[in-house]
Formats: sequence, structure tokens, C-alpha cells
Amino acid sequence: MKRPQLIGLAIAATAGVMAFVMVRGMVNRPPVEKTVEIKVKSSDVLVARTDIGLGQITNDSLFRWQSWPTETVTAGFITRADQPDAMTQLSGSIARAPIMAGEPITQTKLVRAGQGGVLAAILPAGMRAISTRIKEETAVGNLILPNDRVDVILIRRLRNRGGQEDFVSDLLFGNVRVLAIGQEIETREGKKTAGSASTATLELTARQTELLALANSMGEISLSLRSIADLDVNQGPTAGVDPSVREGTAVRVLRYGTASRSYGVN
Repeated sequence: MKRPQLIGLAIAATAGVMAFVMVRGMVNRPPVEKTVEIKVKSSDVLVARTDIGLGQITNDSLFRWQSWPTETVTAGFITRADQPDAMTQLSGSIARAPIMAGEPITQTKLVRAGQGGVLAAILPAGMRAISTRIKEETAVGNLILPNDRVDVILIRRLRNRGGQEDFVSDLLFGNVRVLAIGQEIETREGKKTAGSASTATLELTARQTELLALANSMGEISLSLRSIADLDVNQGPTAGVDPSVREGTAVRVLRYGTASRSYGVN
């Protein structure tokens, strides 16, 4: 083969290799990412700067403004456009429920100063708070804590027909919420027991508070702690009571397995 032919063949081979490399690079080239900026209409919403505990008295340092998409802002949210001085106005309010950091503040979660105390703030509408004496042996070894649910039992003396005294137990209420133990209305971090408090404050209806006040004068009150699993299926101050003990709106008193008398709970 002549020299000019060899040179031409070498040039053609080189050009072919270069073309192959270029095509391969174009095929394997990563796609170009395009960033598209979309402007979303937003509003400044009042949120908790840090965790706010149940019954905690707030101040303006516990709040901050946070930008939220306007379409997600509900009627209960507090916005800077509607209430620019909201942080100052809500200072001194009482938290009706625990509020997590970053959670929007609503009017229903706080009670303004002068509208009631801490306990009144956490009571549901129509319910009452009443205290009863407790001691270690009648309150599960002082292991009952605020927001636990208990059954309320009355132990009293009753004179029988022979003139002798018998002890009888009355199941007054079932699945009652404990509002406070002593003066503690919330279980604090690291606190495992309720300590040596001598009173428990319970959440009851108006009629039930009368019955409990009467029961306190008749004998000794014991609290039986309920499982947390009962909260999924039983709610309310009389939920979960054994039907053999409770019929309708009355509590039946059992003496040696025989019903002796009943007390209304409404």
C-alpha cells in the first residue's frame, strides 16, 4: 500500500475514533437540571417557639411568627395580618392543653388572663372538679398520676339486722379522669410517682360531685387505676363499669354477692 493511502487511512481511523467518543459522551451526558422558582402566597402564622406545657402561663417569648402557605391557613389560626400584636395580647394566658414547638396557636388552646384559673382552664364544658382524700393504701401506692383514669370505690360501715357492723363496698363511678394529684396537674419529665399527696382531684358531672361529697362523709374513698388500653374503647365517667354492678343510671351495692340497695348517679 502506498504511503498516501496509509496516511489517509490513519486520518479516517482517527476521525472515526473521535466521532465515537463524542457520540458516547453526548449519550451518557446527565440531563440538565432546571430549577423553576414558584412563588406561593403565604401568611405569617403565630406558632409556639418552644413546647408549652398544660397549665403553663405564657409570655411573648414563647411565640413566634412563621410563614405558612395561605391555602393551608384555617379560620382558627392567628395571623399577623389580622392580629399584629397577638404575642403581646396573649402574654399571661394559660395553656388549656400541651402545645408542641412549631404548632399553630389558636384561641381554643389558650385561656386569657382573668377568664379562670389553671384548673378551670383545662376542665371540659359542663364538667366539675372535686377533690377527695387519698392515702398510699387507697390510691395504688401513690402511683396514680394526673390524666390517669380510675374507678371510684366507697368503703363504708353498715349495720346489719343483728345489730352488728359490716363493711360494704360501693362502686360509685367508673373510668373517671384524674385532673390533679395534690397540686400537680401535669406529670413532669423525670417524675415517676405522684409522691405523698393527700388529695386527688377528679373530673365529674355536677350530680356526681354531690354523690362524691356525700360519699366522703360516709366512709373511705379508694381509687382503682384503670389500664390505658381502656381509653380506646371506653370514655366518660361511667364507661367500662361491669354491667352486673351498674344498671342504667344506678350503682348497685353488693353484700356477699347479694344486691342490697342502689344509688342513682344522675
